[in-house]
Amino acid sequence: MVKTNVMRLLESAKIEYELLEYEVDESDLSGDTAAAKMGIPPEQMFKTLVFRGEKNGTGVCCIPVHEELDLKKAAKQFGEKKIEMLHVKDLLPVTGYIRGGCSPIGMKKKFPTAIDETALLFDKIYVSAGTRGETVKLSPQDLADYVKADFADLITV
Repeated sequence: MVKTNVMRLLESAKIEYELLEYEVDESDLSGDTAAAKMGIPPEQMFKTLVFRGEKNGTGVCCIPVHEELDLKKAAKQFGEKKIEMLHVKDLLPVTGYIRGGCSPIGMKKKFPTAIDETALLFDKIYVSAGTRGETVKLSPQDLADYVKADFADLITV
């Protein structure tokens, strides 16, 4: 097994995690599919979404894979009037990650980050290990502390 940057960073910070792997289907990169392949409840697996705001620039939201980001709630959380999702072609140059392998841990720069408050309902949540087909299971509080994230209501009702 090749260690990803995410795994190396977690280990150097002495953060406990567990690695899970799954078979990637390039035609379906949805988090719902990944969660189902690993037998993880979708509300416990979080996708990493990157956006741009007019005032403060790039930001990151982690929400359950089966949910949709509420752009108004997210904009308010980050002190923006309006935000728009980062285009897929900009994901790699901005974050260092590709679609389906984007993790809140180890991006090229530290961006303001928020994790949906539902993460606090679980002892452990799952986020991308920085590559397609690998995810890490860790404490939501450990993740928030490491990436300096706030917990907030970010999903559509």
